[in-house]
Amino acid sequence: MRFYRGSELVRAFAVSTSLRPPSNVKGSLGTPLGLHAIAEKIGRDQPPGMVFKGRVPTSQHFREFSDEENRSNMITTRILWLAGLEPGANCGGEVDSHDRYIYIHGTNHEDRIGTPQSAGCVLMRNLDIVELFEQVRTGDHVWIGE
Repeated sequence: MRFYRGSELVRAFAVSTSLRPPSNVKGSLGTPLGLHAIAEKIGRDQPPGMVFKGRVPTSQHFREFSDEENRSNMITTRILWLAGLEPGANCGGEVDSHDRYIYIHGTNHEDRIGTPQSAGCVLMRNLDIVELFEQVRTGDHVWIGE
């Protein structure tokens, strides 16, 4: 995935997207396509592996959770909450990426990065999301393509 500030490439990273086909529609569990902006940055200064629930740090590293809890993808380390920039495609109504809570975030399954595994979000390795978080600003653009 590539991250831009204006037309300037900030950085490219290996990521994982949805287990389901790409989709911008609410309830599809597909990763939305198109041009997005970083609407909010959440988790500054949290340690890598910190688990978030409801965008709030739990004070626990994912390894502190049971094997059963670790089977699912957890939201870890940092959150970049996305807002679609294309009305009718990923912004507004039933296709609004922000209202769908589409994030770029760390994962407890770093060994699976590069393969489809999410429920719509973009997953990154924990140290990669820390690096990206420090490089991007609210409003920077993210292009999600096939």
